[in-house]
Amino acid sequence: METASDYGAFTEKFTLPPNSAPALPLKSLTFAVKEIFDTEGYVTGFGNPDWARTHPVATSTAPTALALLRAGATCVGKTVMDEMAYSINGENIHYGTPRNPCAPDRVPGGSSSGSAVAVGAKLVDFSLGTDTGGSVRVPASYCGIFGFRPSHGAVSESGVIPMSQSFDTVGWFARDPMILSRVGGVILQLPDVAPPIRPTSIIIAEDCFQLSSTPFDVVTGTVIKAVEKLYGGDVLKPEILGDYVKTNVPSLKHFMSKDNTDQIYNIPSLAALSSAMRLLQSAVKPDLGPGISERVSDALRTTGENIDICYSIKRELHDALSALLGDFGVLMIPTVPGPPPKLQTNTSDLEIFRARAFSLLSIAGVSGFCQVSIPLGMYNNLPLSISLVARHGADKFLLHLVESLYDSIEDRKQHIIEHKL
Repeated sequence: METASDYGAFTEKFTLPPNSAPALPLKSLTFAVKEIFDTEGYVTGFGNPDWARTHPVATSTAPTALALLRAGATCVGKTVMDEMAYSINGENIHYGTPRNPCAPDRVPGGSSSGSAVAVGAKLVDFSLGTDTGGSVRVPASYCGIFGFRPSHGAVSESGVIPMSQSFDTVGWFARDPMILSRVGGVILQLPDVAPPIRPTSIIIAEDCFQLSSTPFDVVTGTVIKAVEKLYGGDVLKPEILGDYVKTNVPSLKHFMSKDNTDQIYNIPSLAALSSAMRLLQSAVKPDLGPGISERVSDALRTTGENIDICYSIKRELHDALSALLGDFGVLMIPTVPGPPPKLQTNTSDLEIFRARAFSLLSIAGVSGFCQVSIPLGMYNNLPLSISLVARHGADKFLLHLVESLYDSIEDRKQHIIEHKL
C-alpha cells in the first residue's frame, strides 16, 4: 500500500547491509530489487499474493543482488511489479499501482514498475528490474530515467523467477548515466579498461520514429545536435529499418500479415517480429492441470514448425543487425510510441499503442542486443525518451557512449528550455 513518502513503490522494506570495505565502486549508494529476485529470508512474491502464500522463503539471495552488496551498495527493499510480470503498464490490483513521479495521472510502466518509480522519485540511487518484452525499457521511459537492458545472457538470471528464457534479461535503472555505468560494471563483471567510445555510425531508424505520436524533431533533435557536436554529422545515417529487416530476415515472411488494408501506420516486418517473439514466449508452458495441458500440447504440436521458424528469425535478425551496426555502430529508435497512457485506460483503447510498442521493443528483444532508454526531459508536461541499441556484447561500449553523449544532450535540453522561455 502507498504511503505518502514512498509512491507505492515497495512491497517490503528492509536493509541488506553492504560490504563495508573502503573504495568500493558503489559505496554509499542505495538500491531496491523487483519482487522477482530471491532475497534470503524473504518470499519472492512475483506480484501476486497467492504466489507469495504458496511459495517458501528464499534460502539465498540472487547473485546479481549479492554482487551489488559486495560492491558497497545497500539494498533497502523489494518493489511492486505487475502481477506475474504479464504487462508493460505497471498496474497491480493486489498491491496498488506505484505512482509515476513524472506524471501522477499516468501509468508508471511495467512490469518493473516499483523499481522505476523508486529511482524516479529519488527513493534509491538505482534499482534492479527484469526485461523480457520491455519491462525495464518501458517504465524507464515513462518515469523519465535511464533503463538498461543488457545483451541476452550477459547477466546471471540465477535466483530470478524465469519468464521466457529465450528473452529474459536482468536490467537496471538510474537517474544518472555515471551511476548507470558503474552499476553495469559490477553487474556485467567488466574490467575497468575503457573501450573506444567514438561510434562508427549512429543509424536513425526513420520509419520507427513514424510509429511515435511525438514529432520526429522533438524526439531526435537534441540527440542529433549532441552527436554532431561530439562526433560530427558524418556518423549519422538514416535507415528504413523495416525494409532492411524484411530483406535480411527472410524467415519473417511466415509471420507477415497478408492484409494490407490496415489504415493505421505500422511497420509490417517489425509487427511480424513482435508476433514471432510472442509465439516463442508462449511456447514454454508451466505445469498445467488435466484437460488444459492436453489442449496446450495439441496447440504446440501444430505450431512446432513455427517455433523452429522463430529460432531461425532470432538468428537471422542477430546476423542482420550485426552486419548493419558493425562493432561500434548504434541504432537510434524511440523507446515507446508516445507518452505514458493515462491510468485505468481501457485495454482495447491501448491496442494500437501496445502493438507499436512491441514492434519497437522486439528489435532488441529478438536479436538479443543491448538497449538503453535515455530520458530527454519533458514535452507537453510528459516524459520523453529515446533509445540506443548496440550489438550483442557491446554493453560497456553503450554505457560509455551514453555517459559521453548525455552531457551534450543536457546542454541542448537547457538551450531548448531557454529558447521556449
